[in-house]
Amino acid sequence: MNNSFRVGNLFGIPFYLHPSWLLVLLLITWNYGSALASSFPGLGLASWLLGLMTALLLFASVLAHELGHSFVAKQQGIEVKSINLFLFGGLANLEKESKTPGEAFWVAIAGPIVSLVLFGLFTLIGTTTGVSGALGAIVGLLASINLALALFNLIPGLPLDGGNILKALVWKITGNPYKGVVFAGRVGQVFGWVAIASGLIPLFLYGTFGGVWNVLIGWFLLQNANGATQTARVQNQLAGLTAQQAVVPDSPIVSADLSLRTFANEYVIGQAKWRKFLVTDDSGRLIGAIAVDSLKTIPTSSWTETYVRELMQPIDSDTAVESDRSLLEVVNLLEQRQLTQLPVVRDNGVLVGLLEKAAIIRLLQQQFQANLA
Repeated sequence: MNNSFRVGNLFGIPFYLHPSWLLVLLLITWNYGSALASSFPGLGLASWLLGLMTALLLFASVLAHELGHSFVAKQQGIEVKSINLFLFGGLANLEKESKTPGEAFWVAIAGPIVSLVLFGLFTLIGTTTGVSGALGAIVGLLASINLALALFNLIPGLPLDGGNILKALVWKITGNPYKGVVFAGRVGQVFGWVAIASGLIPLFLYGTFGGVWNVLIGWFLLQNANGATQTARVQNQLAGLTAQQAVVPDSPIVSADLSLRTFANEYVIGQAKWRKFLVTDDSGRLIGAIAVDSLKTIPTSSWTETYVRELMQPIDSDTAVESDRSLLEVVNLLEQRQLTQLPVVRDNGVLVGLLEKAAIIRLLQQQFQANLA
C-alpha cells in the first residue's frame, strides 16, 4: 500500500502501517478516553492511557483477523507478502490465489473465525472473571468490536471476506475463478452504493454529518470492488489467450550461420527498432541472442569471415516460454522476473518469436474492439 511504513515482521510476514492508521488511533484514543473520563471521573489521566490501550487492542484484533487469513494461506504454500493496517482496517497481501475454490474459501473464512473466537474469549472473560469498572467496559467493547468485525467482513461483496467466500462458491459452481470475482465484485459495488446513500441521504434531508463514515466506507468498497472486477475480466481474457498469439510480427530473429556483414546489411543498417536479436540454428531452434552493439568489438574488415554464432550469447532455456502457455501465466512470469519481453518456443525448441508486454496490451485492445463489433 502506498506511503505505508514498515514496523517489523510478524511470524516472518512484513508488517506495515499506513499514516491513516495513526489518525484513527488518535481518534479512538480521544473518543474512548473521553468516554472513560466521563463514566469514571476518578480515573483522571489514566482514562487517556486506557483509551490508548483500548485503541491498540482494537487494532491488535484487526491484526489477529489478518493473521488468520495469512496462516491458512501459508499452509497452502502461498507466500504472504505483507500485512497492512490502514484507515479501514487491515489487509493481508497474498502472493497468489488459492488453487481450488475450497482452499480459497478457507483462506477467506479464517479471518472472521478468528474474530468470532476473540468475541467469545472476551465475552467469557467479562462474564466469568467478574471484571468491572473501566476494565470491564474495555473488555465489553473488545468483545462487541470483534463481533462487529466478523459480521461486517461477512457481507457478501468484494473486497470483504464475505465477497471472497461468495467468489469461492461461484468458482465452485461455474468452474471459473474469474466469474466468481466479477459476481462478488458486482455485489460489492451494490453494497458500496448502499453505504454511500445511507450517509448522503441524511445529509441532504436533515443536514447531519453523522453518516460521513458510511460514505467513506462505501467509497472504499466501491473502489476496491470496481478494481477487482476489472482485474478479473482482464485475467479471464488473458487466461483464454496463448503466448503464441502475442508474438511480435517480424520478430528480431537471425540465423547463427549468417556472416556479420550479412547481418549488418540486412538487419541492422537502416533500422533502429531492434538492438538485440534472437539466434536460431539451422533447425530453427533458439540457441542464443546477439546484441547489435557487439558488432563494435569486431573490425568491419573481418565481418565477412565472422559469423553470428561467434558473437551470440547463449540463452538459458528457462528464459523462454512455451507457445501454448496462457498469457495470464506469461504476464505473471514477466512481473515476477521484472522483464519486458520473452522468447516463445514450441515443445521441440523451435523459436516462434518474441513476446513483449506492449504486444500483450495491443492484443487485449484488439480483443476488446472485436467484442464490441
